[in-house]
Parts: sequence; C-alpha cells; structure tokens
Amino acid sequence: MTPTPVAGFRRHPAGPVAGLLGLALVLGFVLGGATPAVLAQDDAPTPTPGVLGTPTPTDPCAVPADQTPTPLAEGTETYAIVSEESKARYRVEEELVQVGATEAVGETAAIIGQILFDAEGMPLACSRFDVDLRTLQSDEARRDNYLYNNTLETEQFPLATFVLTGVEGLDGPLADGEETAFTLIGNLTVHGVTNLISWEATVTRDGDDLSGSALTRWEMPQFAIEPPRAGPVVSLDETVQLEVDIVAKRAEG
Repeated sequence: MTPTPVAGFRRHPAGPVAGLLGLALVLGFVLGGATPAVLAQDDAPTPTPGVLGTPTPTDPCAVPADQTPTPLAEGTETYAIVSEESKARYRVEEELVQVGATEAVGETAAIIGQILFDAEGMPLACSRFDVDLRTLQSDEARRDNYLYNNTLETEQFPLATFVLTGVEGLDGPLADGEETAFTLIGNLTVHGVTNLISWEATVTRDGDDLSGSALTRWEMPQFAIEPPRAGPVVSLDETVQLEVDIVAKRAEG
C-alpha cells in the first residue's frame, strides 16, 4: 500500500502547491521568527560536496515557543520557492538481478522554503527548504514502497530539511542575469539525523526571479539509513547523491 502523506503535502509530484500551504505557514513563522545572521564569506570554497561533520551547535533560526517572533531586519528580501517549478531528487547506483548495473532515481516537486538576502544582496542564514520524502517517485513502485516502509521510514521521518548556515566562494551579491557558482554550507536533517554538509550550487538572479541547482553526496550510514537488500537488488552503492533544482520568486512586502 502506498503511504498517505500527512497534511501539508500531496503525494502527486505534479501539483503539490495547494497541499503545501500548511507547511508554508510553519516556515513563515520559523523564517520570520528570528533575525537571520549575515553569512561569513570565504574565498576558498569547499571543492567536494558532502558531509562535513557534526551540525552547528546552536540554531540561530530557532524561536522558543514562549517568545514573540522577531521581525526580519529592514531591507531583507525573501524569495519563496515555487513548488510546481522546483524538484528534489536522489540518485543511487544499484545492481539488479537480470538487469545489471543501473541508476535508481526518485524525484518529487513537494519542496517548499524561502531564500533570504540582506539589504546588500548577500544570502542570509536561516534560508531553508523542506522536502516531503513520502512523495518521492521512481520508475518502480516496489522500490518506492520499500523506501517508504523500510529504508527511509517516512511515516516516522517524513521530511528532509536543510537550513543554511554559511556560504563559501561568494565575493559579493549575485549579479543580475549571470549564473554564479559557490558552495552552500548548512544543517541537513534526514531520517532523524542532522549533519553539517556542503553543496555545489549554481544560481542565477533575474530581477524578481531566482533559479538554481545544487547537489551534495553522503553515505547512508551517516544518516542512520540501512541500505536496502531485498527483492531483485543484488548490491547497492551506499552513496546518495541529493539534488535540488529550485525556482523562487521575490515575495511582496
């Protein structure tokens, strides 16, 4: 049986926007609930994406339940992810009986979040996105169901969340209409485990529109994920390549 996503997402990857409104309210509170820190810039980007170590010890974006959210700093620009134009996907190398080596790819459009810039046009910490892992679909329903029920245990751990804490290799604000490459650093939470990771990213800012792609790689055990060993799977590479293609638009006000 295919798992049913909780309120906030719909499983069909072609139209998750209406179902994302509930989570949008939550993200609005989180992202608006703390004054984001300006990210320290570094001229030496991390060359290889992947897990860097333990997560940052404090969460600058967290707001205690008994405190009133602090408004964003004056001049902060917010770009909201356009879910129907964005994608998140995984890639894993596998070997199947009677098929041989192949690449398993699962994708979803159930991705939501916000990207923040300060008054000078520099990215801000607390930018984030969330992906509903229960909506991932590959070309094989049996693979998807096994991931939901066993490998990812998505009823218990439905979301993958990335919160930005730093940027490397970005010397100044994004030039309008030009593609810029840099490294994103932040906390990724998957399967109940949080690790500090880096992403290779390319982003283009075009007025009120923002588009870009990012990828990272990590080993399943680093997120307490048990590699699947069932059915036609002979062997599986434990390396996961996670990719996001994001389109965002500047929010009003």
